[in-house]
Amino acid sequence: MTTNPPNTASLRGANPRLRAMLEAPIIPTLGRMSWSNMLMMLAQSSTGLIETLFLAKLGTDVLAGVAVVVPVLMLMQNMSQGAMGGGISSSVARALGADNGALVGQLARHALAINVMIGTVFALLLFFGERPVFALLGAQGASLDAACTYGGVLFAALPLMWAMNALASVIRGTGNMSMPGMVICVGALLMIPLSPCLIFGLGPLPRLGVAGGAWALVLYYAAGTLVLGWYCLSGLCAARLSMGPLHWAPMRSIFVVGGLACLNPVLTNALIALTTAQVGYHGGTVALAGYATAARLEYLLIPIAFGLGAPMVALVGANIGAGQYERAQRIAISGGCMAFAFAELIGLGAAFWPEAWLRLFGADAQLLETGSLYLRIVGPAYGFFALGFSLYFASQGAGRLKWPLLAGALRLTLFAGGGAMALALGASMAQYFALGALAMFLYGSVVLWSVARGGWASDRQR
Repeated sequence: MTTNPPNTASLRGANPRLRAMLEAPIIPTLGRMSWSNMLMMLAQSSTGLIETLFLAKLGTDVLAGVAVVVPVLMLMQNMSQGAMGGGISSSVARALGADNGALVGQLARHALAINVMIGTVFALLLFFGERPVFALLGAQGASLDAACTYGGVLFAALPLMWAMNALASVIRGTGNMSMPGMVICVGALLMIPLSPCLIFGLGPLPRLGVAGGAWALVLYYAAGTLVLGWYCLSGLCAARLSMGPLHWAPMRSIFVVGGLACLNPVLTNALIALTTAQVGYHGGTVALAGYATAARLEYLLIPIAFGLGAPMVALVGANIGAGQYERAQRIAISGGCMAFAFAELIGLGAAFWPEAWLRLFGADAQLLETGSLYLRIVGPAYGFFALGFSLYFASQGAGRLKWPLLAGALRLTLFAGGGAMALALGASMAQYFALGALAMFLYGSVVLWSVARGGWASDRQR
């Protein structure tokens, strides 16, 4: 039976958005909070894909070089937005649900400080280590040079990316999905004409080549940080950004969830990076480009999973803070099923018509062959990836990440570890990709079981 602590009443009355998170019907509330967030993520991912179309005109070496940068960039994006960002949103939502006004007032400042520090550390590490990292991922020769040029510009701007995602996560934790969504959608739309102008040159703008695509992203991060920072400073946000000293208690509230959650994007992007390297080693540069292009479709699943997952962080977190454990579980399972349905439609479409996607990026026969094989085998399992990924966000809201992380480790071990052994023993690419589909199915199933078993309330009472 759920319980509502008496101290939530005053905050519910003063904050209609919080009252809706704690009391409104689940499916309509999830739909209302998710659509703008999903649109935001689709715009963000589509912009990256459109930029890839422009960069592909520079040649296969550039396409292969950018392909090995993408897993590292997505690791940074997922860590700052989905991992630490989820920890930030979860902390804000749980503090609001528990009516802890003192903590809410400090979280934005601490979240921004944490993310900027982390982004700076990664920028320094990648500045010195990008060439060996990209070589390890399979880039060589001209593709390695393209990867270093593109990645060098992007990685210098990592503090901006981390700052923008910290501010967006603070706002999402209050239940406001539309403000970050609007900023990111407008930025994505502006990048569509900006990116080719910087890549190919236009008027006074020089032809920057592959570096132009990276500079377009840097300008987007800078503009997004300024707008979201203004919103948090203005007092329109329930968790206002203000000056003041840093204390351990608010940082701990974020790190308890966000720090542990950073393991998930490490597992996810390590899987993509390792399997990309394995395909490149066994099939060559063109096969690598085909596999990377096909696997990039999975990045369109992330908007679906994150579009539903980010609201679930706030909804589950607020209800956990208010002691409404059964409602929190219902929110998680409802959102997970919605993510499964959307992603499965995409996966089945890719499996039946793989070349509709692949020919957007190239027409080389081996590229099409490798990419089509992957999508036909793994596409039908896409629903399980989105199911597990969205429930991982719900688990962030509950502050319970053990099983989602173990499921991610299982997927990595089976596909990258087992796949490497299989290829070494002479397995075909079809058999290798079948391991990927099985790993994806097990990932979603294990995370669903961990949420459905109903252990959130008992875990917190221990």
